[in-house]
Amino acid sequence: MSSSKTDLSKRLPTRSRATQRAKKLKKELSITHKEALEQISIEYGYDTWEDFQYAIEKQKLADTPTPQLSMDFVSDHDVDMSDDDYDDLDNEREDDLSVEQKEIVAANKKYLTKLGAEFSIFEPTITGLKKSILDATQPVRTHFELEEFHDYAQQSQGPDSKVTKDGFFLSDEESVKTKASLYRPNTKKGDPRMWFRKLPAFCEAGDQIAIIIQDDQPYLINLSKTHIELSLAREKSAIKDFLAVYTQSHNSVAEELLAKLRELAKAPLPALRKGDTGIGFTLESMLGIEANCSKQPDYKGIELKAGRGAKTRTTLFAQVADWAISPCKKSAEILNKYGYEREEDFKLYCTISTQRENPQGLSFIYDQAKDQLEEWHNKTELVAIWPGKLLRDRLKEKHAETFWIEAKSEIIDGQEHFHLLKVTHTKSPVVSQLLPLIQSGIITMDHLIKKSGKTGRVSEKGPLFKMNKRDLDQLFPEPVTYTLV
Repeated sequence: MSSSKTDLSKRLPTRSRATQRAKKLKKELSITHKEALEQISIEYGYDTWEDFQYAIEKQKLADTPTPQLSMDFVSDHDVDMSDDDYDDLDNEREDDLSVEQKEIVAANKKYLTKLGAEFSIFEPTITGLKKSILDATQPVRTHFELEEFHDYAQQSQGPDSKVTKDGFFLSDEESVKTKASLYRPNTKKGDPRMWFRKLPAFCEAGDQIAIIIQDDQPYLINLSKTHIELSLAREKSAIKDFLAVYTQSHNSVAEELLAKLRELAKAPLPALRKGDTGIGFTLESMLGIEANCSKQPDYKGIELKAGRGAKTRTTLFAQVADWAISPCKKSAEILNKYGYEREEDFKLYCTISTQRENPQGLSFIYDQAKDQLEEWHNKTELVAIWPGKLLRDRLKEKHAETFWIEAKSEIIDGQEHFHLLKVTHTKSPVVSQLLPLIQSGIITMDHLIKKSGKTGRVSEKGPLFKMNKRDLDQLFPEPVTYTLV
């Protein structure tokens, strides 16, 4: 940021107003839109458009009134409250975030997903901040287990079993060390709790706080008070520095494989086998991968797909319920109870969502305490159950990390050769977001059960878990394409 900043006591324009002015300036001075944006930024004392955008977002957040917490609430020690003190915690909540803050939070979640970061979200309450206690919700517990950070199910109740770990509060300006306390109180059921020392100095009640685990330490980012895309554009930012280290550590195998493919791309590769599998077999051989029939990924967890040369909803995976714990023991039972006649057949073709009951009276409820997705009829009759782990494992199995390699075939001296051209890297979904997206109604499920009127045979093409293509960036990191030559 410029040290010769103009008087910033005057209000900064909104981002849309600034871009409108830039369009007008572009026409008046016959300059590019980028040059116009830079000139307006300089007028307000900022060297670059990125710095100016960041200042605008900061002003926007500052304009949202939030109660200032007394520093008396900042605890320098860990508090192990009883559940009796905690009874009203969820009932005493801060007002909802402003529309603009909600938009920023949504954008931040998408950006973390784009980077391939596993994360979970918690929202502190007024009482929680005052009494130094947070509920470790199921999404948080699932995230901790996925990252092998902490398993509440294996933890005993009481202060003697409390686990403490170092952590960090991240903002653009600094990284502040904190101490995370993970415990289950003696009272009542010993519901999982957590606390981060000096949290009230980092956030207000109602803020959306993201937790990212790196090297067995939690890093917290206040998604309501920052703009990650702008943070990454800044010259200096503690958030930017952390995410750079995080993505690099999680991409080390991919970078190793990419380097080997670039080396192989320097010269055409003679085909070691004829036919459709020729290029795949040749690549695996050149990379030192032994041929086998295993379904495991090809290269240190990365699947290799190589080859020569308009619905809105897309299917993520198909997965039947866990019949052993479900009231209905097979798809045919669900069909018999809730299906309908359609011409010669008896069918149950419908979409199930957490947001509303469908015409058949079916809907989803996510039981966070049990970490299971439940299908109900009229909210009174339990139909089927999908354990959260079952769904997460299915998603991971279906969408492994993959290198999609494009090559060109050429005959040289009577033998087929392959020129490696480019590779598209698709990463595994951010599985910690699967159940939250189902809970919010973004991911739904389709029953496709039919009993043939001719044969009496029952068939089930699903259940298919689906989402709108426009929302894929809330679950999957953005694919990256690399040129090899």
